[in-house]
Amino acid sequence: MAEESLMEKIVSLCKRRGFVYQGSEIYGGFPGTYDYGPYGVELANNIRAAWWRAMVQHENNIVGLDSAIFTNPKVWEASGHVSGFSDPLVECKSCHTRSRADHLLEAVGAFADEKMSIEEINTVFDTHRATITCPVCGKKEFTEVRRFNLLVQSNLGNFTGDWTKEPTYLRGETCQGIYINFKNVLDSARVKIPFGIAQIGKAFRNEIAPRQYIFRLRELTQMEMQMFVRPEDEMRVYEEWRAKRWQYYLDLGFDPKNLKWHEHENLVFYAKAAWDIEYKFPFGFKEMEGVHARGDYDLSQHQKFSGTDLSYFDEATKERFVPHIVETSVGLDRTFLAVMTEFYHEDTMGDDTRVVMRFPAKLAPIKAAVFPLLKNKPELVAKAREVYTMLKKDLRVEWDDNGNVGKRYRRQDEIGTPFCITIDFDTLGENPDLADTVTVRDRDTGEQKRIAIEDLSALLTEAIKA
Repeated sequence: MAEESLMEKIVSLCKRRGFVYQGSEIYGGFPGTYDYGPYGVELANNIRAAWWRAMVQHENNIVGLDSAIFTNPKVWEASGHVSGFSDPLVECKSCHTRSRADHLLEAVGAFADEKMSIEEINTVFDTHRATITCPVCGKKEFTEVRRFNLLVQSNLGNFTGDWTKEPTYLRGETCQGIYINFKNVLDSARVKIPFGIAQIGKAFRNEIAPRQYIFRLRELTQMEMQMFVRPEDEMRVYEEWRAKRWQYYLDLGFDPKNLKWHEHENLVFYAKAAWDIEYKFPFGFKEMEGVHARGDYDLSQHQKFSGTDLSYFDEATKERFVPHIVETSVGLDRTFLAVMTEFYHEDTMGDDTRVVMRFPAKLAPIKAAVFPLLKNKPELVAKAREVYTMLKKDLRVEWDDNGNVGKRYRRQDEIGTPFCITIDFDTLGENPDLADTVTVRDRDTGEQKRIAIEDLSALLTEAIKA
C-alpha cells in the first residue's frame, strides 16, 4: 500500500477525532461544504478569538461589526459582483465535467487569472489544448471557456416563482457589509479617520470546482478588516498592515519558512497594491490572506448607487474627502487547514508512530484533560471530579477515564491537548508530602511534574497567554 500523503493523514485525523466532517455525509455529501465537529468548532472558535484580539482588542482604532448575510440587491450591482464576479468555466465534451479553466491551465504550467478577459483566457487555453486533460475521464475535448458568475441567488422576498425577477443574493464577501455601514459606524461609535471596521462572517460562492478539502468551499467564513484612511496616507498604512499581518502568523507559532509573500501581477483598475500571504499547504504554497490597497472605489461606488454621502469631513483641516481603504482579508477555513498542517507532527515510539498536534495552548481545542488514575476507585474519581469542576469554570478542559493512562495520553496528543492532569493515590495523601498535588504531563516534552492543585489554574492560564 502506498504511504499516505500528509493531506490524507490530516483529513483522516480530522474525521477520526471529530475536527471536520463532510457536509451531509449520510446523503453522500454535498460538494464544497464541510461541518466542524466537537474539537473542530473549538479550534475554529480559538482561531476567531486570536484574530479578533489582534485586530480589535489590541488596536486602538478598530471596531467590530456583524452585518446581515442578505442585503439589498443593489449592493452587489454597486460592488461590481453582478457583472464581474466570475470564474472561467470550461466543460468536457465527453463526460460533461465542468472545471475552472485557470486550474486546468495551472496543472500544465500555464497561467491565467480572473483579471484577464475571456478572450485572453481562451487564447491561452487554445495554446495548451493538446496537453490539457479532463480530471475525470482523461480526454482532451473541451468547450470554449466562458464566464460563470459566482454569486449565489436566492428567492428571499420573491414570491413570483421566477428567480430571474429581482433576484437577491447570499453575500459573496463580508466586506460589502462593512462599506455600507461606514456612515452608521462613523456617526455612532465616536471614531475618526484613520479607523477600521472588523468582521467575521459567512460568505457564499458558487464555486465551479470546489477542491482541496476545506481550502476552496462554497460556504466559507471570512475574517476581514477595512481600514479607512486619508488618501495621502493609504500606502503608508498599507505597508504597516502588511508588516502586522506577517508578524501575526509568526506570533501564532508558524515557521517563517512555510510563509511567503506573493504580489498580484495584474491589479484591478482601482487598486494600488495587492499582496497575498501564502502558506505551504500539503498541496503547495497557496493564498491564505490578502492585503490590499483599494483606493476610494468601494465607498465611491456605494455613494453613487445609493445616493448617500459617504465622504468624511476632517474638522482639523476643514477638508472633505472620500476615504481610501486598506483591506486585510483571510479565510477562517484556510487558516484552520494551515493550523492543522503547521502543527501536525509524528513521533516514533518503538515500533509505533504517535500523532501529536502541537497547537499553541491558546489555539488548542482542549487546554487540559483530567484523569483519575483508576476509574474503579471511587475516592480517585471523586477527587478528579473536584479538580475537573474547578478548572472548567474558566477553561475548556476534558474528563477522560477510558483505558489506561498511556492510551489517554495518546488520545489527547491527537487532539492537541497541551496538558494531562492525573489524580493518583499520592494526591489523596498516601505520601503525605504529595497530598493535594497532581501529576501534570506536558504534551510536547513528555515531562511530568507534581503540581499543587491550587496552582493549576495559574499554570494553565499562563501557558495560554504565552
